[in-house]
Amino acid sequence: MTGSAPAGGSATHAGDTRMVTGWGRCTRSVAHMVQVTSVEDVSHAVTNAGVRGVVARGAGRSYGDASQNGGGSLLDLSALNQARLSSDGALVTVGAGLRLDDLMRWLLPQGLMVPVSPGTGRVTIGGMIAADVHGKNHHVDGSFGSHVASLDLIDGRGEQRRLNPEQPEFWATVGGMGLTGVITSVAFRPLRVETAYAVVNVERFARLQALMDAMREQDRRRRYTVAWLDNVGTGGPVGRGILATGDNAAIGDLDPSRMGDPLRLSQDRALTAPRTVPSGLLNRASVGTFNAAWFAWEGRPRTGEIQHLTRFFHPLDRVERWNHIYGRKGFIQYQFVVPDNAGSVVEEVLAALHRAGAPSFLTVLKRFGEGNPGPLSFPMPGWTLALDLPVAGSGLKDVLPALDRMVVEAGGRFYLAKDAHASPSSFAKGYPRLDEWRRCRDTLDPERRFVSDLARRLELVPPG
Repeated sequence: MTGSAPAGGSATHAGDTRMVTGWGRCTRSVAHMVQVTSVEDVSHAVTNAGVRGVVARGAGRSYGDASQNGGGSLLDLSALNQARLSSDGALVTVGAGLRLDDLMRWLLPQGLMVPVSPGTGRVTIGGMIAADVHGKNHHVDGSFGSHVASLDLIDGRGEQRRLNPEQPEFWATVGGMGLTGVITSVAFRPLRVETAYAVVNVERFARLQALMDAMREQDRRRRYTVAWLDNVGTGGPVGRGILATGDNAAIGDLDPSRMGDPLRLSQDRALTAPRTVPSGLLNRASVGTFNAAWFAWEGRPRTGEIQHLTRFFHPLDRVERWNHIYGRKGFIQYQFVVPDNAGSVVEEVLAALHRAGAPSFLTVLKRFGEGNPGPLSFPMPGWTLALDLPVAGSGLKDVLPALDRMVVEAGGRFYLAKDAHASPSSFAKGYPRLDEWRRCRDTLDPERRFVSDLARRLELVPPG
């Protein structure tokens, strides 16, 4: 298979020193980008890392500073994009630099798909492991890491290890944000499907509590559930929302006269956002107007609607460079999870942001099932809310610490793949098994070669 250049910037070259950002474009640092083409290249880059260390950078889709390393090195693994299927179709083995949308384009014609998909196809498989991504089906299938049979890792000594779920080092790597080593290859169990479509039901709710009650009930019936919420409340209450539930479509669900190849991955690209957008364009008035229109149109009740998987799983991939619409200062995606019995925190966070005049252009609510054994894995049974908050003119600096306190006091935590602001103390409170992770990290990387801006900010490595 042929992979793609990282979506977070232009194609890289050996010796390319550049400024890089997270997908939210609110964090920036300069690093040395090293393009590797083999496992041997990775080992050489690790053992020859300078004092500022090294970390892998996938497609640049982590929102904050997880794939930045100011003054150090970043590894571009996009050339590690091979893929193969076992003879019985039960195991897929892929290079860590392969992008998810390329993998799906190869898998679907064989009646297979990834068992868990995040909200974009523009991520690498290695990044999906490092962030232990979740999807709309966590309450049924868990996170992506739960479906991985083994992974190959270059550790801090430059040695290749094969890790499996029987080893604590495996689970320290799943969700470890690239700080235990460089993942080079992954073997996972795919999901068998008949089509590249989903059967979707859509309901509209004027009140948040009614929507959350419905989500609990739909968890028992549907593989996929997700809700969009309005945190501005123009023309209606804050927290009103749209609930979409679905399952993979069978051949019998499709109208053959209207569908082409039932296993073809849609590749349509509808829009391209401009590279330069004035900061402040997304404000309370503009987001409120959009939310009111979206609630009225997209919230139209529908039952049994057939949607292509790319529309259902990756709707924003239809807009190239959509992160640029937030302007030069970018945005923070604030994502947290709280236990099931602390669902009121969702409403409290929405209310606090409303009072602060901080609009969210995209607000998504999902439910989690049981987490996996990873000490830094994000999901826990309960509610996860993600908000896209423009930095320009939103007063986030004042309100976010208060939101952090709400979350950690309720027994919740923040998603490291999205985080751009959390303090070391609030992070540590949310991840009580942090010392367990550190012990595994020290086994794999005793000299602390794997470093990122996130690791420095959260004091996972010594400052400097």
